Amino acid sequence: MNTRKDQLEAFNRLLDIMDELREKCPWDRKQNNETLRTLSIEEIYELSDAIIENDSDEIKKELGDVFLHLVFYSKIASEKSQFDVADVLNSICDKLIHRHPHIYGDTKADTEEKVLQNWEKLKLKEGNKSVLSGVPTSLPAMVKAFRIQDKVKGVGFEFENTDQVFDKIQEEIIEFKNEENPIDREMEFGDILFSLINYGRFVGINSEDALEKSNKKFISRFQILEELAVEKGLIMGEMTISQLEDLWNLAKIR
Repeated sequence: MNTRKDQLEAFNRLLDIMDELREKCPWDRKQNNETLRTLSIEEIYELSDAIIENDSDEIKKELGDVFLHLVFYSKIASEKSQFDVADVLNSICDKLIHRHPHIYGDTKADTEEKVLQNWEKLKLKEGNKSVLSGVPTSLPAMVKAFRIQDKVKGVGFEFENTDQVFDKIQEEIIEFKNEENPIDREMEFGDILFSLINYGRFVGINSEDALEKSNKKFISRFQILEELAVEKGLIMGEMTISQLEDLWNLAKIR
């Protein structure tokens, strides 16, 4: 592995390249926070895909893209005399030290739960009006639900055991089945999803990751089903459900 000196030199190299690109490249000169925003979101999703696939080479590549974007935003801000990359890094360092008094102070916290509780208490002392104020409004709904549940756990709003969490799922399913108003049924369905996500979180499963793995598994099997259909001279859209089920079962064992 590289030494700390090598790591610092690599980071300095990226800063030098960023300076040069902003000065000489027409595309890089044109970019601003708004034009980079959607590209940054895309890079994060690509990193997420690489993590799910457990592909270390792709993770390294996508992390590089994310690093580039972080340096890019800092460079743009420095050109406006707002802040630079040193301010960004010092800011996060200061925050980490402040939010970890059990490491850099006299606070006791020997479990993950106590660390999270201290974290949320400190954020409230810093001026946050709610433990949920740090949850971005634009997060995808499933990720947002997970973060909401994790946040309130930090202040003790948590079930005591898995049976209680599972009972809540069953309760929400019954309410959904008994609701006839379409608008209220949608709300009850949302409650089921929220409870399922909470159960996954409670037992250590990230629902977003779990669903994405199921998505990938379904796509893979369905594409095999399509290949099997071609091999058998069958046409998609003209097969019976029985034929599709037979091909699906074959796809599962191929």
